[in-house]
Amino acid sequence: MEHYRAIWISDVHLGTPGCQAKYLLDFLKHNESDTLYLVGDIIDGWRLKKSIYWPQSHNDVVQKILRKARKGTEVVYVPGNHDESIRQFLGLSFGDIRVVPEAIHTTADGRKLWITHGDLFDGVMQYAKWLAYVGDNLYSLILYFNRYLNMLRVRMGLQYWSLSQYLKHQVKNAVSYIADFEMIMAREARLRDCQGVVCGHIHKAEIRMIDNLLYCNDGDWVESLTALVETHEGELKIVHWPHILGDQHSVEDISFEPITLPISFPTRAPSPAFMARTSLIPSVEKA
Repeated sequence: MEHYRAIWISDVHLGTPGCQAKYLLDFLKHNESDTLYLVGDIIDGWRLKKSIYWPQSHNDVVQKILRKARKGTEVVYVPGNHDESIRQFLGLSFGDIRVVPEAIHTTADGRKLWITHGDLFDGVMQYAKWLAYVGDNLYSLILYFNRYLNMLRVRMGLQYWSLSQYLKHQVKNAVSYIADFEMIMAREARLRDCQGVVCGHIHKAEIRMIDNLLYCNDGDWVESLTALVETHEGELKIVHWPHILGDQHSVEDISFEPITLPISFPTRAPSPAFMARTSLIPSVEKA
């Protein structure tokens, strides 16, 4: 069992066949944290509007998160575009889970990380939402083929391979879109006087510096099975969970200044310190 200062997960897409719920449940069972951030697209409302797909494993994930909240983990839910209906409940708490539009996580050495799903800064989502729906349908089709492809690979003793991730890295426009998105998120974090940003949305786990600002993306639980974590020593890491239960878990270390001031959290109602640590961000006026 690993225990972290904070864990960030996003793009789970519960309610879709592509969701790797069993692997996420395994991750949640083996990893605890003082704070758990749900950074959007946890539930896929787009798909659930079309048809109901909700196997027991998806319910188990929800129950596991609720149990963590009841047992003292501070759970913060920042909705995304696929669970945008949750945004009507901003400022409320459900089963000890606080729903906020965006938040700030303060690291032990005082760095401020802006937390947002990222869809509100995606030009396609804002100005051509119909194209996003078309892309979502195409993406679901790719995941459908990917699922059966990997069933065959497992039988052949081969490792998991993501067709959609491969296409993302090979198609020039996709690579350009990801790079543009990362630059925009870094710029927006700077406008909020933050030293870094944590987001999801594009299903590409990453930690890197962009113009002296820390960009973090926690990935997804459809393809890459990744989470972002902060250790009690203050290191930020991307955890790659295995695609076969029981395999050795691998952790990719990313350079980040060690922090040695762990913060303890209350076990029940959020304290003023916690509210400050995950404070709502005031709107930013742009010139």
